[in-house]
Amino acid sequence: MTYVYKVCSKKEWSDATEVGFYSGSEVDINDGFIHLSTINQIQVTVSKHFAGQEDLLIIQFDENKIQNKLKWEASRDGDLFPHYYGNIQTKLEDKRFDLDLGINGVHEFPENFFS
Repeated sequence: MTYVYKVCSKKEWSDATEVGFYSGSEVDINDGFIHLSTINQIQVTVSKHFAGQEDLLIIQFDENKIQNKLKWEASRDGDLFPHYYGNIQTKLEDKRFDLDLGINGVHEFPENFFS
């Protein structure tokens, strides 16, 4: 099973679960798709786009359950990134992880996240 991940604020996801779908962050809405990452891309995504931000979540999605609107497109360094075109139903969330900001200002991924 392959997973893709969305990093967002706890408030964004909480608001989305109230209405049943996630339409994306401000950046996603401006770009016309929801930015997702693979397990191999997520650390750089977090350090580049979420540095210093608190109250973040990582939402895990089973790629097979969202593939109908998922496109793999070249982005950072020509790497293919998963982009979701449309609103993601929050019930498609596979798992949710807290992404805590450490005392050193660097995000600490959950234990066993990468295993």
